[in-house]
Amino acid sequence: MLATFWLPRVARYRIAANWCRVVLAGARRICGVRWRVDGTGRLPTTPHVVMAKHSSTWETLALNLYLPPLAFVAKKELLGIPFFGWGFALASPITIDRSRGTDAMEQIVTQGRERFAQGFWIVVYPEGTRIRAGTRAKYKTGGARLAIALDVPILPVAHNAGWLWPKGSLGKRAGEVTMVFGEPIASRGKDAAALTAEVEAWIEAEVARLGAPG
Repeated sequence: MLATFWLPRVARYRIAANWCRVVLAGARRICGVRWRVDGTGRLPTTPHVVMAKHSSTWETLALNLYLPPLAFVAKKELLGIPFFGWGFALASPITIDRSRGTDAMEQIVTQGRERFAQGFWIVVYPEGTRIRAGTRAKYKTGGARLAIALDVPILPVAHNAGWLWPKGSLGKRAGEVTMVFGEPIASRGKDAAALTAEVEAWIEAEVARLGAPG
């Protein structure tokens, strides 16, 4: 990935997406982590803000296999991690300097407009960090505020990957992950709190329905 710095953003993304495909194929072959995806037939064709449950590393890899070029919203500190951060920076993320408080939202909107103009969809993890499977955290309104500012719908995503590829563990459990793409949720005419609550209700209900992989 580091050797692709000279390529256009979308070309770099395609290389990164292929790398994700290789990693997931390896996890399936070596660790037995299989997956199925529901809802691909209703995926929109125009850029959306994607809001997904974040309980694993799996979904960050897998989303790249099913959606167009993605720009992930992430904390700026990640860019400082040797090698990982350098490669991540080449994947065109939207980075947040959380020390700037309310200015962080302006950073997201400004960078979000740029990424949309370049053809990227934007991925936001509304809980802000990975959480353990079977638990939940308060949903932040940043993703909804971004969708409202850009006047685009939100594509909600639920999955149960955290049971097989858990946070804070190098080990993986064999089984089948299910990821579900929901119907796009319109942002126009809604306030951020109400829109966030609508997205949260769908994601959490779907995660509860999926439960742990059998």
